[in-house]
Amino acid sequence: MVDVIFFAVFGLVAVVAAIGVVALRNVLYSGLLLVLSMLSLAGLYILMNAQFLGVAQIIVYAGAVMVLFLFAVMLVGGRGEAQPACRLRGQAPLAALMVLILAVDLGLLVYRGLPAAAPAVVLPDGGNVEAVAELLFTRYLWAFEATGLLLLVAVVGVVYLARGGAGASSHD
Repeated sequence: MVDVIFFAVFGLVAVVAAIGVVALRNVLYSGLLLVLSMLSLAGLYILMNAQFLGVAQIIVYAGAVMVLFLFAVMLVGGRGEAQPACRLRGQAPLAALMVLILAVDLGLLVYRGLPAAAPAVVLPDGGNVEAVAELLFTRYLWAFEATGLLLLVAVVGVVYLARGGAGASSHD
C-alpha cells in the first residue's frame, strides 16, 4: 500500500513538473522544474526495483546534464522571459486534435484495463546493478567504449568552439 502511495506522489510530481516545464516562460524556472521531474522519475525507477536506473537518472540527468543546461542558460542570459514563439498556421487545431487523440487513447487504456504485469525477473545474488554491469562490460563493451569516445570528441569540440575556433590566436 505504501508503494502505491509513493508511486502516486512521484508520478503526480513528475507530471506536474513536466507540465510546468512547457508552460512557464522563464527558462531558468523551466530548467529547475525539469530537474524536479527527473528526480521524481528516479524515485519511480527505484520503486520499480531498478536501483541502477534510479541512481543513474540522478547522477547523469538530474546532476550532470541539468547542471550543464542551467549553466548554459545562465551563460547566455536566459534569466528573463522567453521570446514568444512564432505560430504556424493550423498549429492550434493540430494541437487540439493530438490532445483529443491522447485523451481517447488514455480513456481506452483505463476502460480496457492495464495489461498484465510482466513476470518477475530473477536477478543474480548481486541484484540488478551486478546484472547491468555484467552486460555493460561483456556484451555491450564496444558500445560503451564508443559512447565514451563520442563524449570525449564532443567535449573537445565544445572547448575548441568556446576558444574561438580556427581563427583564434593563442597569444591572448
